[in-house]
Amino acid sequence: MPGSRALLTDDLLERIRGRAAQTDRDNGFPEEDLAELTEAGYLRAMVPEELGGLGLTLEEMTREQMRLAGAAPATALSVNMHQVWMGVARLLHTRGEDSMDWALAEAVAGEVFGFGISEAGNDLVLFGSRTEARPDGAGGFGFHGTKIFTSLAPAWTRLGTFGTDSTGAEPMSVFGFITRDGGGFEVRDDWDTLGMRGSQSRTTVLDGAHAPADRVIRRIPPGPTADPFVFGIFANFELLLASVYTGIAQRALDLAVATVHKRTSLKNNGAPYAHDPDIRWRLADAAIELDAIHPQIGALAHDVDNGVERGPIWMPQLSAVKSRATETALSVVTKAVRVSGGSSYFNANELSRLYRDVLAGIFHPSDDESVHGAWANALLGPLPTSG
Repeated sequence: MPGSRALLTDDLLERIRGRAAQTDRDNGFPEEDLAELTEAGYLRAMVPEELGGLGLTLEEMTREQMRLAGAAPATALSVNMHQVWMGVARLLHTRGEDSMDWALAEAVAGEVFGFGISEAGNDLVLFGSRTEARPDGAGGFGFHGTKIFTSLAPAWTRLGTFGTDSTGAEPMSVFGFITRDGGGFEVRDDWDTLGMRGSQSRTTVLDGAHAPADRVIRRIPPGPTADPFVFGIFANFELLLASVYTGIAQRALDLAVATVHKRTSLKNNGAPYAHDPDIRWRLADAAIELDAIHPQIGALAHDVDNGVERGPIWMPQLSAVKSRATETALSVVTKAVRVSGGSSYFNANELSRLYRDVLAGIFHPSDDESVHGAWANALLGPLPTSG
């Protein structure tokens, strides 16, 4: 039945969970996690079965990413970027476009895809780039610019990126893929952050990294667009990201429930805190918040999978579910920490790490400001331009 398959076993998730704290302490990269996930077929999970994959839908993958994030948030976040590209390629394939079938085949062959889109100070995100895309005269492009938050930095073998071609009469956004063995880039060892340390989302400086003509997927005008490739990036990124933070929140809630059953109150003659009405209210409040997010992610992912057309409201709705999921996750984890007492303030406590990891959600696009701007435009129309 669609939406019911699960790929990650409980044993695999427990092994991954067992390594997460050390990876965080070392500011390392979860190489063993990636190796085990690859062995389990996770990197080809969204590849259609007829192309050698496991055929999971986006809706199914959102559920898997929630489970993986509950075990190791940073591992889930890094692998998320590979899954975004697989989701894009799958979406195009199911809509009859074969421009990224090569990516599906390469994922089956073991290639790992990274996501090189974000730029410092660029709130246009997918709709404009400071990176230069210089044509090579044969349909390919060399990219020159700096990308930030490049997750999977130590491990990717293919990097999807984009820049602006300003050589013609009008600027054009160019989306293409470079290879690690092709050179023309530097990965800086600069990832030393509050949380999500294992994602190793390092800065990547592009200095002529080349995408040949057959790896250039789009050359389109900058700005909002209904192009299925750009829509695919947006939809998969927002929904899979929302899933990661929802998984963190669920894990924090589960830990808090277990903790309040074990914590006892001297004031209440040794009764567990699970009997305290204030604690019960706070955890119930967290669960109510979180309960609303799961069906929203599922409904949107289902419609992406099935090609449902929601019109101009699609992008705002996708932005909103990401924003709502990350803000809810932050709220839930905070409540979990509050009811779990002072022990959760120690680094040895898993909740302490989840509290740091969940904060990263507010920095991913779409941010809260752009979400509200998109909805204001949808409801009220765009602001008039001056001059």
